[in-house]
Amino acid sequence: MQRLEEPADELLDAVMTASRALLAVVVRSLAAVDEDVTLPQYRALVVLAQHGAVRPVDLAATLAVTPPTCTRMCGRLDAKGLVVRERPADDRRAVVVSLSATGRDLVAQVTRRRRDELRLLLARVPADRRSAVVEGLRSLADASGEVPETDWAVTS
Repeated sequence: MQRLEEPADELLDAVMTASRALLAVVVRSLAAVDEDVTLPQYRALVVLAQHGAVRPVDLAATLAVTPPTCTRMCGRLDAKGLVVRERPADDRRAVVVSLSATGRDLVAQVTRRRRDELRLLLARVPADRRSAVVEGLRSLADASGEVPETDWAVTS
């Protein structure tokens, strides 16, 4: 097993600061929509937008929560009309959860707001430093296993 090199405090501090700034963008974008959705619920909706219909146990694993926590979250999202829980025709015992049309619209709306706010933020980054930002953020996204935006983004 390959030993990972521990990052320098300077890198860790920079990422911590940047993550607060990015989280603030997400929170503001989410607060601007009409639905009452928590940040963990929104994360679940984004995962469903990325992966399509999944079993709740697989969604729980992706979200790093317990299956009962995920089941309760899916119940709340279902009650809000943001997800649909169905039994596949080939296995009536199984359950899969997917975005409803309303859930897809919510993710698209929040994504548009995030893109608009990030566009303004990134315009303040000096042009000669933007490629370094792209490289650093792609490296971070790759390390986290996140699906690239262009591979899943919902539009509406």
